[in-house]
Amino acid sequence: MKVEIRNLTRIFQRGFKAVDDLSFSFSSGEVVGFVGPNGAGKTTTMRILATLDIPDSGDILLDGKSILDDPALAHRAIGFMPDELPDRTDTTVEEYLDFFGRAYGLRGKALADALASVEDFTGLVSFRDKTLHELSKGMKQRVSLARALVHDPQVIVMDEPANGLDPRARIELRELVKALAENGKAILISSHILSELEEMCTTSVIIERGRRLSTDFEDDTAWIRLRFAQKEGEDFLARLLEMPGVKEAEAAGNGFRARIASGDEAAAELAKGLFSRGLVPIHFASEAGRLEDVFMHVTKGALA
Repeated sequence: MKVEIRNLTRIFQRGFKAVDDLSFSFSSGEVVGFVGPNGAGKTTTMRILATLDIPDSGDILLDGKSILDDPALAHRAIGFMPDELPDRTDTTVEEYLDFFGRAYGLRGKALADALASVEDFTGLVSFRDKTLHELSKGMKQRVSLARALVHDPQVIVMDEPANGLDPRARIELRELVKALAENGKAILISSHILSELEEMCTTSVIIERGRRLSTDFEDDTAWIRLRFAQKEGEDFLARLLEMPGVKEAEAAGNGFRARIASGDEAAAELAKGLFSRGLVPIHFASEAGRLEDVFMHVTKGALA
């Protein structure tokens, strides 16, 4: 399925444009990272896509059909995962999912099969009889994802799904997202954790003040990732910064990153210089442009 957001605009009180002539598209099998500062218009856009809000102008098309003209189309095709699960203390996981399955028109065996499928996929089988307030943050996010998937939608919209999750839960969420994409789902996912998005997204859309920002900018530098065999007392970062041609360097994981001029010649010069100084890397590889770097380059951090 192809999702097209066309010239979307949403204006709130006092003329504030939460979304301003926004356009982009994504299709089945794609995971699109939706990125922007707080107040950039991400949640408003997602709410419109989920038919929880109405734009002042523009449209959203699913395989060429307008969801404004046919909201039922969006209800069938889109699963929306909000940024927080309501804490209904008297509701069990099974009851919560059952309610939404029935809301989507599932009954009898179809409903039972759907609940069993999403509970198995999200790892909720052993938690189905627990009430929502008994669950950890990670488990609540799994329930929220299961709710979005219960009617087997073709498009998944996820608003800050990794918010508040511990490292293990983030890894598990990432694997679930990848599995959904491999099964042909079109996924739009917003997050402030850019490193997480970079690991699971096929592309990204960056917005600020409700408008999409261009990421087509000239950058004549490149990052090299390096790792050295541990030497007692050796300050590799300081020595990297002293290297001719190194514009910037920083620690990264169990190694380092160095920014140099782009091109094979500059990388070869860096490698040659390291060897000549007795700094023999056990890992030396170019690194694709990071989403964090692009985000900091194109955004200004302004809300209005």
